[in-house]
Amino acid sequence: MESDEMQNFIKVWLAVIISLCHCYAIRNIIPIGIKRLLFVLPVVCLFLYLPINIFSPHLGGTTAFFIAWLANFKLLLFAFGKGPLSADPSISLPLFVAVSCLPIKIHKNPPPKTPLNHQNKENPPPKPYQNGQTKETPSRKPREGPLNYAIKGILVAILVRVYDYSDYIHPKIIIVLYAFHVYFLLELTLAISAALARTMLGIELEPQFNEPYLSTSLQDFWGKRWNLMVTRILHPTVYEPTRNFCARVIGREWATLPAVFGTFVVSAVMHELMFYYLGRVRPTWDITTFFLLHGFCLTAEIALKKMIKDKWQLPGLLSGILTVGFVMTTAFWLFFPKFMECRIDVRAFEEYAALGAWVRNASESALRIWQGDRPA
Repeated sequence: MESDEMQNFIKVWLAVIISLCHCYAIRNIIPIGIKRLLFVLPVVCLFLYLPINIFSPHLGGTTAFFIAWLANFKLLLFAFGKGPLSADPSISLPLFVAVSCLPIKIHKNPPPKTPLNHQNKENPPPKPYQNGQTKETPSRKPREGPLNYAIKGILVAILVRVYDYSDYIHPKIIIVLYAFHVYFLLELTLAISAALARTMLGIELEPQFNEPYLSTSLQDFWGKRWNLMVTRILHPTVYEPTRNFCARVIGREWATLPAVFGTFVVSAVMHELMFYYLGRVRPTWDITTFFLLHGFCLTAEIALKKMIKDKWQLPGLLSGILTVGFVMTTAFWLFFPKFMECRIDVRAFEEYAALGAWVRNASESALRIWQGDRPA
């Protein structure tokens, strides 16, 4: 990785921190609403521009996701007194900066159950998740822990070595390997960010993934298992306003359907933007097609559930196979080929090679120094 790229990365994040300090300073000065929005919009525009200065797929892609998507959506909520940045008026500056641009959400421990609140509060009316879906049976708690992430880190390293023999591997198999690589790398990136925030700020954080390969429906996959930070940020910024608006026209029950589809439209736009940052190539709209297809299918799934009212459902094993199969098939068709089109894979492997060479040289230098300091 070139030194200029690292310098650009540092400059970008210095600009991000300064901009977020500005937002923190105005929170008690500028009133909520249009006035605060006018002070926040220049920061939003800056955050859309800054990722263009980083070409590295790892540094640039992560930065783009953190600031152009997560931070911007949180700042728009902040302008109107909503979202995680407005939840605690006494929030400290370091915590404000971390929550703004990192994929974290402070976990609030529920109060201990007593017989009274067990009866009255354990089963509240179901609330919609991202994309409008109503909560289903709670999913299993994700398997967190150092061992889980260490295994995935080892698998990423193995995949990188396997790519050295890509000339002897069928292209379809390579795409399958890319799918696992993207999932493992994304989960590790988000987990590392959460761990740093936990270590530096002493806060408990909610998980970012919940075993998406165990999904039993599109509703389960997109709402409760895949990239939960995006789920949480799209719900108040897109789903809720769309549902509230449509409820005046078609009623609250069916307003969830256009709200779901509208959420996927925004998600499609943001993913196209992320791939532009990664590849700097003209959009082919395959990514948009992927998310609109899933938005349409999820909308149809929710409508069907409303009509049959859980009177009939597929066995869990069969529905899981169909769900994961549909997600993987459409991803291989529309999503993962974009990585090769943008040459993200080639550039990423070049970075892996550069990092490996740096680690090897650093290890050899440290060994020479250690041997030189030993007594004869």
